Amino acid sequence: MNTIEIFGPFKQIVTMDNLPGYGPLNDEMLDIIYDGGIRVLNGVILEIGPYHQIKQNNDKPIALPNPSIVVPGFVDAHTHMLWAGSRANDYAKRLSGVSYQEIAANGGGILDTVNHTRKASSHELETILLKHAEKHFNRGITTCEVKSGYGLNVADELKMLQVINNVNDKINQTLIPTCLAAHTIPWEFNNPEKYLNHLIEELLPEVKERNLSQRIDIFVEEEAFPCELAQKYLMKSKELGFTTCVHADQFTRGGSSIASQVGSVSADHLEQSTSDDIVNMKKHNVTPIVLPGASLGLGMPFAPARKMLDEGLPLVLASDWNPGSAPQGDLLMQAAILGASEKLTIAETLASITCRPAKVLGYNDRGTIKPGFRADFAIYPTRSFQDIVYFQGSLHPFKVFANGHNFC
Repeated sequence: MNTIEIFGPFKQIVTMDNLPGYGPLNDEMLDIIYDGGIRVLNGVILEIGPYHQIKQNNDKPIALPNPSIVVPGFVDAHTHMLWAGSRANDYAKRLSGVSYQEIAANGGGILDTVNHTRKASSHELETILLKHAEKHFNRGITTCEVKSGYGLNVADELKMLQVINNVNDKINQTLIPTCLAAHTIPWEFNNPEKYLNHLIEELLPEVKERNLSQRIDIFVEEEAFPCELAQKYLMKSKELGFTTCVHADQFTRGGSSIASQVGSVSADHLEQSTSDDIVNMKKHNVTPIVLPGASLGLGMPFAPARKMLDEGLPLVLASDWNPGSAPQGDLLMQAAILGASEKLTIAETLASITCRPAKVLGYNDRGTIKPGFRADFAIYPTRSFQDIVYFQGSLHPFKVFANGHNFC
């Protein structure tokens, strides 16, 4: 049965429509409908406009706080939100002055999470991911990428990817699985080249055959996978039909150059990127995904987001939610804090977590409130869209909808 629902009236509908896909934005560019409403049919936006014009006699509006405003559901383009165990001890060590690299070299870090995740059953991991996904949803995030990378062998990487797909089938929020088996070198291998060849020969064909992921990622650092090996792995992944992205320039430069050379859709992190790296990404249409949560979690400077925008790149901000370097996971809070530091306009901040990440993830039906798009939006109990960024994440949505529905 076709069901029409009407949402409103809203003081403001911030559509995020008709914005340039890249480069700087000012707040005057925002397309805002005042005293507006949204008509939804079977989870898809049917009509938007002034509330008094689109409301019909038989409509039953969804009860909303007065006043309220609505923005597109947020899109988190980089997370590691499926894991078992805790890395609170690592965090305490970093606060005492031990570096991320030193902790990893002494048995902590990613491999500690791998140990716990391998031991967890698929049911346990599904329960964890459902909890994390719902927490994200309640923060306004209706689409989020989720990486594997805490299995680091064929069986456990497949287990993680299957769990992401299973949970995605149970909820209205969209989870996008990315295979990050090239996260670091597991205990079973002492040679990064042998491990990457193992993934190419044994894991990636299985991922492709089972349709568990269309995306491949790799952590490009000397202590993980150096540039030359990463380039070969990414090129082989592309030959197998995968889209690629890269953990790049977090501690040292080089990864963003590899992303540019192989034509990856994004380079993520970029804390060490220089002006030359930014120009190179622009030349090769690589989208920068900046992860302020990792900077906050590690006590590192933010990536040069302002320079990226001014150079004409389509800046995306993502949470990097993970148990080690970015345990906080609050995308809006991170985006607002980075925005204050890097002098991003409110329009730039909102675009970086709505329409622009939707595009880099390959979606043309979300990140914007417009007819024909999914009814993914977050409703805030306030009079002005400015308050969403102004309160730096402490203003929470009254209600969130994905595909016109709640979480599940």
